[in-house]
Amino acid sequence: MSLADLTLAEAAAAIRTRRLSPVELTEAVLARIDEVEPRLHAYVAVDADRARAEARAAEHGEIRSPLHGIPMGLKDLIDVAGTATTASSRVRAGHRAEKDSVVAAQLRAAGAVLLGKTHTHEFAYGLTTPQTHNARDPSRVAGGSSGGSAVAVAAGAATFALGTDTGGSIRVPAALNGVVGVKPTYGRIPRDGVTSLSWSLDHIGPITRTVEDAALVLSVLIGQTEVPDGDLTGLRVGVPVNYYFDHVAPAVETAVRAAVDDLAALGAEVVDVEIPMTRYLQATQWGLMVPEATAYHERSLRAVPGDYAEDVRVLLEAGELMSAGDYLRAQRARTLMRREWTRLFETVDVLAAPAVPMTAVPAGQETVTWSDGTVEAVSDAYVRLSAAANLTGAPALTQPIGTDPDGMPIGLQLLARPDEEAVLLRTGRALERARLEAARSEMTRSKMAR
Repeated sequence: MSLADLTLAEAAAAIRTRRLSPVELTEAVLARIDEVEPRLHAYVAVDADRARAEARAAEHGEIRSPLHGIPMGLKDLIDVAGTATTASSRVRAGHRAEKDSVVAAQLRAAGAVLLGKTHTHEFAYGLTTPQTHNARDPSRVAGGSSGGSAVAVAAGAATFALGTDTGGSIRVPAALNGVVGVKPTYGRIPRDGVTSLSWSLDHIGPITRTVEDAALVLSVLIGQTEVPDGDLTGLRVGVPVNYYFDHVAPAVETAVRAAVDDLAALGAEVVDVEIPMTRYLQATQWGLMVPEATAYHERSLRAVPGDYAEDVRVLLEAGELMSAGDYLRAQRARTLMRREWTRLFETVDVLAAPAVPMTAVPAGQETVTWSDGTVEAVSDAYVRLSAAANLTGAPALTQPIGTDPDGMPIGLQLLARPDEEAVLLRTGRALERARLEAARSEMTRSKMAR
């Protein structure tokens, strides 16, 4: 196995015990970038000289955190002093950030090594990241808007990365590329110095190869350090009886329900729950996001409308047609939704559901037709199961739990009460360990059978 394929936890342990140097690890990841970037296009820009310099400094410095000497990518909405924040858009041509965003400063202080900036769907306003290709199958979509970050991690072109999530933009590409993505509680990670899509829905979070790795990143960003191992006795896992399994591919539903069975085998109590106010989810999401995005882009939309991609420009122009009354009604609906979800989490500790209703579709596919004949836009389908966590501010995690018949990754989504990331990490880590141990046992049996 290449050093580029080490998990963050494996790499951190090796660096801590001086069995691996940050320079060796960084060189391996840079070599992987050279190998895969021509076909995947995960990065807007790679600064190999900077990465090597930071790796050398980490090698000779005191170990500061679990991220010390670990190579990472940052979504190109996140300011780093002296570098461009292009948001994958011609609108930002020539831009240079004057200072670090809060998260970039935290990661710099932790000793992480910056490889470069990863692609986003332009200004994070989309669910496919069309310029980037899926790590498992380059003919398919990467997912978005943090597609570059997810693809880089999945391909070994970054040991971890940060993305942003307004309606699923961390969890969707993580699920489609077979990696872990965490959207923390709203406001838990400061967004200062991060280009906004929708201020009341935006979140920042890590994309990693394992839940254990995600916990290490969060230990730096929010101080979330403890992830208890062991069984899940006493944990109440809610399984939705409505909404989350409507219009979902059979392979996705089968994999998610099998994961729920595994949680039960680990001691969790499985509880059927009804998700409140589902008929208002999509309208409320769009009612908040569209006018907030348009307000942010008001000046540049008037000055250089032709510099936006057509799909993004149309959405921004649509926001100019929405009234203040529409926006206020969306805010009121969100307030009511949060109240109802607070009541829901009085009955369970975690919700378990699909992260996305189908795996990565071929690039260029615009719609999906469900078994009952319903036709849905691909972007609407990908955001449908993830937006609730943005509206309610609840923390959410996706982790890989299998593949469909074409070998494309399937993601499980876990949601918890606000500020209870530890519950998410405990649940996801227990499932991750159990499945890893089962896979090892199966491998041992297969070898003995030969």
